[in-house]
Amino acid sequence: MSGSTLRTDHNRAAPPLAERRPLALVADAGDKQSGPRRQEDRRTPDRLLPEQVAGLRTDATGLGLDRPFYLPRQMHGLAVSIFFALAIGTVMMREMPSLPMALAALVAVTIFAAGGIFSAIERHSGKHRVLQTMLVAVAVVLPMACAGFALAMGIGAGVPWQWAVATLVCINAAAAILFSGRMVSLFCAKLASWAGFAMAAPGLVTWAALAGMAATLALIARIEWRAAERRRVLRDARERVAARAEDILRSFEESGQGWFWESDRRGLLTYISPKVARVLGRGEAEMVGQPLGIIVNPGASGLEAERTLSFHLSARSAFEDVEVRAAAPGEERWWALTGRPVYDNYNNFCGFRGHGTDLTEQRRSEQQVTRLAHYDSLTGLANRVQMSQVLEQILSAPARRERACAVLMLDLDRFKQVNDTLGHPAGDALLKQVAQRLERVIGAQGRCGRLGGDEFKVIIAGEQPRTRLEMIAQEIITSLSKPYSVNGQSVVIGASVGIARAPVDGTTCDEIIRNVDLALYAAKDAGRGCCRFYAADLHAAVEERAALEQDLRDAVARGELQLFYQPVVYAASETIVGFEALMRWQHPTRGALSPSKFVPVAEDAGLIDRLGQWALRTACADLAKWPENISCSVNVSALQFANPELPTIIANALAHSGVDPARLELEITESVFLNDTAGIETMFRALKDLGVRLALDDFGTGYSSLGYLRKAPFDRIKIDRSFVRGASEQGSRNGAIIASITSLAEVLQMDTTAEGVETHDELELVRLLGCSHVQGHIYFTPMNAAEAGALASGSLIAKPSGPQSARAERKVLLRRVAVMHKGVRHNATLRNISEGGAMIEGLWSMAQGQVLRVDFSATQSITGQVRWSSENCVGIEFHLPLKRRNDGSYALLRNREALPGTTAA
Repeated sequence: MSGSTLRTDHNRAAPPLAERRPLALVADAGDKQSGPRRQEDRRTPDRLLPEQVAGLRTDATGLGLDRPFYLPRQMHGLAVSIFFALAIGTVMMREMPSLPMALAALVAVTIFAAGGIFSAIERHSGKHRVLQTMLVAVAVVLPMACAGFALAMGIGAGVPWQWAVATLVCINAAAAILFSGRMVSLFCAKLASWAGFAMAAPGLVTWAALAGMAATLALIARIEWRAAERRRVLRDARERVAARAEDILRSFEESGQGWFWESDRRGLLTYISPKVARVLGRGEAEMVGQPLGIIVNPGASGLEAERTLSFHLSARSAFEDVEVRAAAPGEERWWALTGRPVYDNYNNFCGFRGHGTDLTEQRRSEQQVTRLAHYDSLTGLANRVQMSQVLEQILSAPARRERACAVLMLDLDRFKQVNDTLGHPAGDALLKQVAQRLERVIGAQGRCGRLGGDEFKVIIAGEQPRTRLEMIAQEIITSLSKPYSVNGQSVVIGASVGIARAPVDGTTCDEIIRNVDLALYAAKDAGRGCCRFYAADLHAAVEERAALEQDLRDAVARGELQLFYQPVVYAASETIVGFEALMRWQHPTRGALSPSKFVPVAEDAGLIDRLGQWALRTACADLAKWPENISCSVNVSALQFANPELPTIIANALAHSGVDPARLELEITESVFLNDTAGIETMFRALKDLGVRLALDDFGTGYSSLGYLRKAPFDRIKIDRSFVRGASEQGSRNGAIIASITSLAEVLQMDTTAEGVETHDELELVRLLGCSHVQGHIYFTPMNAAEAGALASGSLIAKPSGPQSARAERKVLLRRVAVMHKGVRHNATLRNISEGGAMIEGLWSMAQGQVLRVDFSATQSITGQVRWSSENCVGIEFHLPLKRRNDGSYALLRNREALPGTTAA
């Protein structure tokens, strides 16, 4: 393909691609090497000659490929011409030629006949100038001079001079053809022939004629040389254009983005780029002669593309960017084909010629963009857009029964703490694991998606009973709450789930999303790690929570927050040794609010750190007013503990109040250990460097692990009230747990504090089990700072005051019952009841220990023993405890059948 070929009009046919040397050679070069060509291979005459066409060198003499040499490869044609010319001259002489004539003719014919030998010597010499000059003298000058001399001798022997001159002219014409393009050789040949011819009649005129002829030949040679030079320059320019076109086409093919093809008038391939043949797993020769449709994958989309190509080929119409899937084995590859019909100079249809473009990467990019538009790039789950589309599709189904579905909204608990302590890359790794667990739980039951951050959504199509949805939600919470391994560290988080159902909780996408959000907020308010269904009253709860959050932001400035203090008593001497600071909120309209009401709101609103700093400053200020032997403990939340500035905040509070750091104790819950990082150990070291004491609060109620007792420098373990309550009851295992904790603390040289002690039995038990300190209503209830200061300035002696033992929660009521005692029936009134006993009014003179039978109805009764008696009231302990229903009521009290002889109350 040359520069002119590239500019061929589309209505006229250029030579077929297979016949056009540049493109075919480019394709072959692409087979031989895929890398860039060397500089010396890009602009030399041999740069495009492949091995399989090396024989073309021999046939290229007529194209002037040997012109840098003075001698052509063969000169036997000129030898034959001279032989026949001299033979005819001999016949015309009618006598034998003279010896000089015969020798001259023999020398001329012999040398030209052996011209191939001289030519081989010249090519083997490597263009040695001296040798080339000698070869020209021997192989060109000598035989041509001998031929001219022989003809001149023939004139003397009777050959007509006209014939001799004409013969010499013919010999020179043959020499001109033989030495075409070799100006030096041609000039020497002509001059030598006429010089030899002139030697037969030497003289002044002859030599003058030879001189004139030499001058004329030199002029002609100069003109011919200039013309040849111009042709050479034009030829080189065309070659450069052709080489540039070849480089462009080769680069285009080697880039993998495009290739070329050509077909004949029957639609059969006559050329196709070798790279395409390799992609299709075929040879280039194998594909030639096949229909163009052979490159198309025969799938569903391939049939349509093949029909489109067949239409254009049969209609002989141009086509552009027809997308087809390539018939490439083992991979998915897409091409865009472009082609145009080709006509010759006589407007005859010759076939099609075109190119193809690789669309594979473009297709993949489009698929990736489409995927990113509908899927979360981090977890691979459906994103917010796709989940909304799925929900909208379900709710807009034509059949009413097909519009039912359930939506579960998930929010991860303590995920922000992971991001803050381990960094966002660790948070991303955690989200990937969460997505995998969520998909394993849901499976084919529904569709999972990530809305953003730590929020996930699950859509389950069809009518679903509440029990099944609750079971699925609980399974999700259980699975997501198991420990994770992130960058070699153990991480524990939780999950809260809100549930809404369509069409029960809404018929539009917006209604369902709003209501499931409300259910999720309710799950968080319930303490997290649980699920809640949407209920109509949640709207009011959300509005109340929003108002409470707004009020909480201004509570510190308005002075509505207060610290109450509950004394901590040393069990051995029953003396007060310190206080625990407890936050209270006196709301202007709602009254006193407990921490369980507003602390979760503060955590969600990001106010817990601000409240914690206020509590530290206030507690230190109050502690500074108390005696030196009194300490104070302050609770520190997990979010506060994660703040790197916490040691500085504490140091500032201590310095401002002037309190000895050893008098301040920080109570830290187990939740700070959910993310086992080096930052936690650093924080503990910083706090101990301040000199404050550390207490592990609510031990055993969270994610308990003995490993952090080994790492963390705690001074005290606080036993949660849930272990103390009921520990004195028969059959309770709480006592064994308390004993284990106190034994562990004693070995680790830590103090123990039993929280929530309210009865004498519990006080006696915790003392017996080795608790060093006691805190609870058995000694004191929480008090304000003034009362705590007065108590700390007093005798510090604490006296227990409270019930002897704990009893189960009692239900107060007024109901008529019948009591049988020693066969005598008594009508009485039931005043309250619990699982273990009841108080009955209307029975006189009942001694302690007597056995009674209480009839609730004609078929329901229970027996018990009198534990105490006061006037007409007695307390009965049932022989067998009552069982509660799920709603908290007792089965015995549900039967309202009247007793014989009585009237139901």
